[in-house]
Amino acid sequence: MIEQIFFYMFSAVLLVSACMVITARNPVHSVLFLILAFLNAAALFVMAGAAFLAMVLVIVYVGAVAVLFLFVVMMLDVDFIALREGFQKFLPLGLTVGFVLMAEIGLSLAGFEASGTMRLAAATHRVAGLSDAASIGDLLYTRYLYVFELAGLLLVIAMIGAIVLTLTEGARPRRQDLARQHDRPIADTLTLVKPVIGAGIAPLPAREDVP
Repeated sequence: MIEQIFFYMFSAVLLVSACMVITARNPVHSVLFLILAFLNAAALFVMAGAAFLAMVLVIVYVGAVAVLFLFVVMMLDVDFIALREGFQKFLPLGLTVGFVLMAEIGLSLAGFEASGTMRLAAATHRVAGLSDAASIGDLLYTRYLYVFELAGLLLVIAMIGAIVLTLTEGARPRRQDLARQHDRPIADTLTLVKPVIGAGIAPLPAREDVP
């Protein structure tokens, strides 16, 4: 009974936070709701006995991907008011695409059946007494090695895309020339001014030759 209560509680929070990810007006709030959804999904994995998947979900997605999303959203100067102007215009198209995707996911889950290879691998790992980490590592780095490498390539492409989006063209960073600073004479760095009392000091002209 207690397990069912926690299951429905985590599931309800997961569904609500997932809906808030796409309905929240503030993008930072959307990322925070995404982190909450990941945490509740990890709790469901723990209840299902997949502790390794829960740990990976928290470390990789919450600790890296979601935090990266948060920094990217805060760094990009996006005009969200202009983005919301076309929301109602493209709302029917978005609902249609969402309905098609949900129908495809439902049909996939309804007709899903574990293949013979997956059943044999699961049975072999249970007989051998391997842990979740050892079982996943054995399958991931042997049978599904190319898929794993493809996922890594996609993550690298996503990282390059984030760097390109945050790169500001034309703004060169200012660098120090230590040798030039040490060799310059005192006359180029200090200006002695003897002002007249009560007359004030005139502003000095900008010196571009001084690093």
